Amino acid sequence: MKRLLLLAAAAAAPASLAAQAAQPAEAAAPAVVPAPDTKLPLKLAPRPTKPAITAADLMTRLYIYADDSLQGREAGTIGNVKATDYLAREMQRLGLKPAGENGTYFQTIPLKTRAVDAASSFTAGGTALAFGSEWAVTGRESVALPSVPVIYGGNLGDGNLVDSAQAAGKLVVFTLPENAGRAAMAKARGIAQGAALVALVAPPVYLEYFSRPATFLDTGEAPPAGAPKAQLFLASADKLFDAPVASLQPGAAGKTAAVDVKIVVAPVEHPARNVVAILPGSDPKLRGQYVAIGAHNDHVGIEREVVDHDSLRIFNHIVRPGGAENRNAEATPEQQAQVNALLAEYRAKHPGTQRADSIANGADDDGSGTVAVLEIAEKLASLKGKAAPKRSILFVWHVGEEKGLLGSQWYTDHPTVERDSIVAQLNMDMVGRGNAWDVTGESKEGAVLRGGPNYLQLVGSRRLSTELGDLVEQVNRDGKHGFVFDYAIDANGHPQNIYCRSDHYEYARYGIPVTFFTTGGHSDYHQVTDEPQYIDYDRMARVSQLVEGVALRVANLDHRIVVDQPKPDPHGGCRQ
Repeated sequence: MKRLLLLAAAAAAPASLAAQAAQPAEAAAPAVVPAPDTKLPLKLAPRPTKPAITAADLMTRLYIYADDSLQGREAGTIGNVKATDYLAREMQRLGLKPAGENGTYFQTIPLKTRAVDAASSFTAGGTALAFGSEWAVTGRESVALPSVPVIYGGNLGDGNLVDSAQAAGKLVVFTLPENAGRAAMAKARGIAQGAALVALVAPPVYLEYFSRPATFLDTGEAPPAGAPKAQLFLASADKLFDAPVASLQPGAAGKTAAVDVKIVVAPVEHPARNVVAILPGSDPKLRGQYVAIGAHNDHVGIEREVVDHDSLRIFNHIVRPGGAENRNAEATPEQQAQVNALLAEYRAKHPGTQRADSIANGADDDGSGTVAVLEIAEKLASLKGKAAPKRSILFVWHVGEEKGLLGSQWYTDHPTVERDSIVAQLNMDMVGRGNAWDVTGESKEGAVLRGGPNYLQLVGSRRLSTELGDLVEQVNRDGKHGFVFDYAIDANGHPQNIYCRSDHYEYARYGIPVTFFTTGGHSDYHQVTDEPQYIDYDRMARVSQLVEGVALRVANLDHRIVVDQPKPDPHGGCRQ
């Protein structure tokens, strides 16, 4: 699942296991915490799969798909190429029709990188600042400002800021508090419309994030009117002024700066590919319509920092129960004592198993959804005669979801079937967890959500079609799947904005009814600890069977799913 963006970026702070004196995570851990133990192995030899949807088949597939050899499947890397090759081989083995480009199962998206050239520089009063540790930049174009006056714009956490006339033609430095929201950023952009450049004194995580090359989808479209060419992030602005920034008033003049940012744009090293296949429908009158089933084939790759796997898993479960959702939370003394005790207990039971780790395997996110869709494909392909789906089934494994829903955006803008022929889209993202050990999210009001034996979250199922939402409920009852659906995360105005954070939304923006199936978040979300041995394969099989049942019901209806709710602007922003 795509990480929730914080202002302009996804914060990517390294995980510290040392005791910290700071605020606890938003969601408290349960009173009794089991050790992060599992009876499942680190490695599993693959076995032949069968047409039926089974936990054993899902386990075989996921141990292949989330193996270290795929290096976290980041879009544009060789690991993702290997992963999509595996998906295509399986589609060919199952006899599904290629539905990508040029008679293949692949649709390559125009994914490119923007990187800061090593020759770039930023000086203040003649003093050079070090890229990556003192400054970083995000932007579309190179910027050359050989001499620009600096002015302090104020703290975006309060309303005491310079006006646009004061900012005109200058490098405007704002202080960005950790809790700054989108409204504060929008206000800063409005003030700085005529500024030469904007710099934000931001938490260190911003510098770490923006010193990396950025990936983007080259759609060929012009940037929005008024979009800045670039924006600087600073660890500190004290070198830009003669006094500490904390003592400055808005409008205070600083030193003269020189900015020479050279942006280099290049295609990603390896192709970023959607995998697309079709199971033709059995009814000649209906096979021109499609029920789409999807997941995302990528994850976040290799982390820069090597950590101890087991201690990180225990630490995150106590201190950061939402994983990356709580990635800036630090341990209280009480939490750290609990971490230390649990780690000592675990080490005593598992001597000699300490393991350094840097690969974000993405077993749940979204290896679970990916292999679940594979299992559904194998099951549906095995159905013959009257049991076969009447409408065609469109399988799409989207790339670049973690980089901003890029593969699903590209596919829905450039579909390989008529867009209006897609009657519904069923999305599976993170469907392998959801037990009582996991904090699966929070309600709109901030209450902690936890999993259970029959737990499953649904998102978006009635946002475009009441009929689709009712149908999912009916299939759950009729098929005796036994799930208890949690709709809390689907509430309008929910701060996590989950409806907008996975691939289903790219279909929904075009008025295609969707349902997003997920077992929710957990402390291994976007961490190196998201590995196959922690997955609940029996639950995955049940979720897969439910989605297969929903797909069949939609495929065999005597009418298209009715859209009875307002359609969004396909080119507008998404807000749940």
